[in-house]
Amino acid sequence: MSIRVVPIVLCGGSGSRLWPLSRLALPKQFLPLVSERSMLQDTVTRLAGLPQVQAPVVVCSTEHRFLVAEQLREIGVAPRAIVLEPAGRNTAPAVAAALLALGDDARDAVALVLPSDHRIGDIARFHAAIDAALEAARAARLVTFGVLPDSPHTGYGYIRRAAATGKAAVQPVAEFVEKPTLARAQEFLASGDYLWNSGIFVFRADTYLAELGAQRPAILAAVEQAVALGARDLDFLRLDEAAFAACPADSIDYAVMEHTRSASVVTADFQWSDVGSWSALWDIGAKDALGNVSRGDVYLDQASNSYVRAESRLVAAVGVKDLLIVETDDAVLVAHKDHAQDVKQAVEHLKAQQREEHISHRRVYRPWGYYEGLDEGAGFQVKRLMVKPGAKISLQLHRRRAEHWVVVSGRAKVTRDAEEILLGPNQSTYIPLGMRHRLENVGAEPLFVIEVQSGDYLGEDDIERFADDYRRN
Repeated sequence: MSIRVVPIVLCGGSGSRLWPLSRLALPKQFLPLVSERSMLQDTVTRLAGLPQVQAPVVVCSTEHRFLVAEQLREIGVAPRAIVLEPAGRNTAPAVAAALLALGDDARDAVALVLPSDHRIGDIARFHAAIDAALEAARAARLVTFGVLPDSPHTGYGYIRRAAATGKAAVQPVAEFVEKPTLARAQEFLASGDYLWNSGIFVFRADTYLAELGAQRPAILAAVEQAVALGARDLDFLRLDEAAFAACPADSIDYAVMEHTRSASVVTADFQWSDVGSWSALWDIGAKDALGNVSRGDVYLDQASNSYVRAESRLVAAVGVKDLLIVETDDAVLVAHKDHAQDVKQAVEHLKAQQREEHISHRRVYRPWGYYEGLDEGAGFQVKRLMVKPGAKISLQLHRRRAEHWVVVSGRAKVTRDAEEILLGPNQSTYIPLGMRHRLENVGAEPLFVIEVQSGDYLGEDDIERFADDYRRN
């Protein structure tokens, strides 16, 4: 009998320890950190070759819905559903919502729960671990993946297996252990009984929902209501905001796995990292003769054991060692590798100072394309807009700013109240304050426009929409 496997891909989290590249509007799961594809794209494409795997269900925040849709489109994957969380409630409710979104006809399917921000090497061994877990899941076991540790890592939770024999073998879970001290982690490594808790799970949909109802009935009831009252919006399922906000927040481990009698662990010996910090990227990166990992336009001279990444300009590192250097167009991080976990404190500082650098980059993605800031000063701001072929921004107006649009390349149709005009390269138009307007790409190539804003307030919240292809408020 074949097994229907539905991947549940979890796209929550902000990845603040990977600032300044990972930010609230574009967190690490949507970034190309370990390959030329984003981590979400890597997560989905590494399932290729598993014949029983069906289209994924992706769970993400409302703010990231178009990023998810676009990145899946780029790799030719049509998701079964994209479930939108109005608020983060951790993994136990997120997975329940994804499973309930499948409908009653798929309750006997097996869920493969995958965080979207992990790096996994040796795909053949990963697939072998999945195959082993699937057989246990058919027998109503709730299976988690425990990775064979190669160091006394203090940033991971651990799983003690009932028997420390065999690889890719499914065994009962004896104990879940919180992130340990270094001394305890060294003991765990020496004993051979403990595995890193990867956060990857395999279980039948009905088995998990029944266990969640038995262990945390309030979570299941709230999620059931959020799905029942949810609304279909384009290709998305919007969970009901009030019902989901009332749901208790908890992880699968705490809500179910630590209490069920059906918890099992598959011992997986593939390379694995949750890519939780810049030092983790140094650990897994391809190193030069002096132990450096570099990406982008980087010059190294007598540098050693460092991670250096340039996103927008040349970065030269001379005579340094054990450093993390990450450059973006509006911020630069320099930290000792031993303090990689402390990068989060810089993000907290930016929040406290009400600065923008932890929220978004200068390039901000929208469903129609993107815009990026070029210059700004008192009463003015200059942006570059890219509109995808066939796409258009919302019909909108601004109460506190006027705009000049200059077409750099491509063909634009501009709506100005009741007027429609066509513009080509080196042509421009003016949008007075309070005028309804819209920009549309009517060509076959990307449309690039320089936008000059002027007014007493230039915030993105000064937008009043009247029509929008993407149903934004």
